[in-house]
Amino acid sequence: MTASHILVVDDEPDIRVLICEILEDENYRVTVAENGHVARKVWQTDPPDLLLLDIWMPDIDGISLLQEWTQGPTKEAPVIMMSGHGTVETAVQATRLGAFDYIEKPLSMAKLLLTVEKALANAHQSSSPPGGSELSFSPIEPVGKSTLMTRLREQARRMADNNAPILLIGEPGSGKSLFAQYLHATCTSRREGPFVTVNIAGLAPESQQLKLFGKNLNCQYQPGILARARTGTVFLDGIEALSPNSQRRLYALIDAANSTSTGVAEQCFPRLVTATSVDLNQLVEAGRFRENLYYQLSVLPLFIPPLRERCEDIPELLNYFVDLLVEQEGLPYRHFSVAAQNRLRNHNWPGNVLELRNLVRRLLIVGKGTEIDLAEVEASLEPISVSGTPLSIDLGLPLREAREQFERLYLEHKLRETGGNVGKAAKLVEMERTHLYRKLRSLGIDTKRLGNQE
Repeated sequence: MTASHILVVDDEPDIRVLICEILEDENYRVTVAENGHVARKVWQTDPPDLLLLDIWMPDIDGISLLQEWTQGPTKEAPVIMMSGHGTVETAVQATRLGAFDYIEKPLSMAKLLLTVEKALANAHQSSSPPGGSELSFSPIEPVGKSTLMTRLREQARRMADNNAPILLIGEPGSGKSLFAQYLHATCTSRREGPFVTVNIAGLAPESQQLKLFGKNLNCQYQPGILARARTGTVFLDGIEALSPNSQRRLYALIDAANSTSTGVAEQCFPRLVTATSVDLNQLVEAGRFRENLYYQLSVLPLFIPPLRERCEDIPELLNYFVDLLVEQEGLPYRHFSVAAQNRLRNHNWPGNVLELRNLVRRLLIVGKGTEIDLAEVEASLEPISVSGTPLSIDLGLPLREAREQFERLYLEHKLRETGGNVGKAAKLVEMERTHLYRKLRSLGIDTKRLGNQE
């Protein structure tokens, strides 16, 4: 497959170099431009599949370039806007003019890569013929043959085709997001529509309103997610973090949808799945969550059990995540011994399925040999230590210095774990490799020295 071509337009050399390095590491073909004049030349001679466009530049602003791109004879490649001094109005204007998304500086490379991936996937789907298989949503069935999980899947399937809101309740890491996807995929009237996830806790109150409900600007309405995804499913994770104003507006929208006929409601309002890890009843009693909205959202409650209550599913989950990570990340295949599986069946799993997945990932990255034995599992479950002693931080230090001390100890430990292999360590700590190299240099960590301590 031909690598997607991405044009990065930014007047800051450091930003251009950093983004270029990161995207090339992800196997994209990248061209950079320091101003609008160079950008125009590039897209005329070698049209990109996606633009990363800064707003503030010396010769022409990014909004004007966005207008030129979207109104010109282009192949409708998506545009992601970037700015360190933007406002909500600027973001609304950019999306109204056709930008796929808007990212604030300083850039989070993880968010940037995810947005790039989504933009390219969205462009690919838009150019695919209607009804093609690429537009379908593949069901991801939650793993587990225990009685508890069998009943839970059956309950989810019964709920799927009902248009009432569903509230997923469970501990962090228990798999609420996966069940939201499963509900969408098994809903016959919605599964051909979009599935959109919104992490409410990660949004400021004003961003919640803009993202969910849209905004009127210069007498033009810029729709939010609830309008754009009306034929599909919207998953609101961390619903307890919804601001009072957003609670009021969401209640009004659901109430309006409930007052219309069933067929019309399905066309004007998405299937709503929400999730929480807290007791919403307590928030209602404390006056922090609207009681009427709570009753609207919890018409169909679905309780996702913690992993410790279905320990018989752990061997199947281990095999599932090994196969998944080998396929998705190209990690070496390893299998768990019976003794190792039995030990993990008896672990308490405070982080639930997410903790189990991370453990499997760590063992595939740093382990050796084809079998994961009991000793290796025991070592992976021990608290992090440095040189055999508990990791300690001098609490008398200022915050910045204490943080640097922790980062140094933590990264040195991860490098010892991987034998000094920065690529493996980057996967363990979930950082882009380029970022990790720079962090190691700033902390004065010698990777070769740590790699020779085995």
